[in-house]
Amino acid sequence: MRQSSIRRFRWALRAGAPLLAVFLLACSEPEAPPPRTPEIVRVQTIRFDDISRTISLTGTIAARVESDLSFRIAGRIAERRVDVSDTVRKGDILATLETAEQQADLQAAEATLQAARATLAQAETNFRRQTSLIDSGYTTRSTFDAAEEQLRTAQGSVASAEADVGTARDQLSFTVLRADADGIVTTRNAEAGQVVAAAQTVFAVAQAGARDAVFDIYEALLAEDPPKDDIRVRLVSDPAVEARGAVREISPTFDTATGTVRVKVSLADPPPAMSLGAAVIGEAQFEARRLVALPWQALSVGPGGARVWIVDPRTNTVSERAVTVARYRTGDVLVGGGLNDGEIVVTAAGQFLRAGQEVTIASGDLS
Repeated sequence: MRQSSIRRFRWALRAGAPLLAVFLLACSEPEAPPPRTPEIVRVQTIRFDDISRTISLTGTIAARVESDLSFRIAGRIAERRVDVSDTVRKGDILATLETAEQQADLQAAEATLQAARATLAQAETNFRRQTSLIDSGYTTRSTFDAAEEQLRTAQGSVASAEADVGTARDQLSFTVLRADADGIVTTRNAEAGQVVAAAQTVFAVAQAGARDAVFDIYEALLAEDPPKDDIRVRLVSDPAVEARGAVREISPTFDTATGTVRVKVSLADPPPAMSLGAAVIGEAQFEARRLVALPWQALSVGPGGARVWIVDPRTNTVSERAVTVARYRTGDVLVGGGLNDGEIVVTAAGQFLRAGQEVTIASGDLS
């Protein structure tokens, strides 16, 4: 009996040992968490300044006006007298069509006109005779009226025949394609022997006189108002050759293939070296704005867009602030709103911060 009691006591002691350990652990005092070390950050003191943007793009010289010339009637080209890059004067013949059909139409119209004029002469003679007879009382009123009607009909036939002759002559003149202004042939789309339709472009002529510098600009560059004047244009082959210009036209649509917008700059007194098609570089400066440059690492994304961390110099704690980004550049961003001069912005290690956190400034301009 005594040994069995000892065994039961030992078994109870082994079974209750874990519970005793849990009870003692629960009754002990919790340990305090280790103190949090302030995050080490880099900062920048905000100083707004007038910042303007200068862009430089490549374009080409083009004529202010370029005419697409075509025949007004269809036909087979009999002769082509000019080619691309030829200089032409107003009225010069560029090409002609075969004229056999138009010549035949003109001859037929002239023959009809001669017949109408002969009929008119006969009607006029008959009318004069009837006029003298009715005054003497030797003819009837109906005969006189018939002669007068015959005269009016003959006069109408002559007028119609004359109009037909004019139309036939116009059709014959349409077989000759002439330059409508002084200029240079830039495009040729037909050759002798080719059949062309009416209004099909045969030549393109860049008219002499005013010239433009044409640039294809990315749409993002036009998010703000572009400079209207004092644009510097220089030749790529010889930068010493330059001219000044002003924005004359901005295309209302953009090229879906390249995502660019065509801008034309009117040149004032371009030098002769700026010939058609010459490659040029255009430089323009946008109006200055009050901006501050920040490293791109200073930005984070939050509700409402871009945000930065602001350091309170009294407590060395941080708070988040929404800002307005005016423009992105390589390596930094230009902020136009949401900050004030003298405020301290975290520029590095901001991804490890939370609102109200204490920080230690590693380096930065705090003056």
